[in-house]
Amino acid sequence: MSNLVKLVESKNLNPKVKDLPDFRTGDTVNVGVRIQEGEKTRTQYFQGTCIAMKAPGNFHGHFRVRKISDGVGVERVFPFHSPVVESVEILVKGKSRRAKHFYLRDRVGKASRIAVDYTRE
Repeated sequence: MSNLVKLVESKNLNPKVKDLPDFRTGDTVNVGVRIQEGEKTRTQYFQGTCIAMKAPGNFHGHFRVRKISDGVGVERVFPFHSPVVESVEILVKGKSRRAKHFYLRDRVGKASRIAVDYTRE
């Protein structure tokens, strides 16, 4: 049974996963998402703070990005092996002491800032 699961997972792996940068929670990222509108496809960018990661090297792993749009918090979950995710660009490397940043959901304005980590390159 496990061989069948591994076969299906290997067929559905996204080859672009190896090109993704090494980012962590607390980083501000710009995620390029492929959007299909009728016959055409285009890339739409979702820029926000990575607040959670689950199983980064695993097939079932995903990361969660949060941004504030018109005063409303918007979160999107991006699976690592989704063919929709085209690119991830790190804009700011945040200094983080925790694995999940769900507390940012309750914060607004300057309270929701994460300090910049200048020691990471």
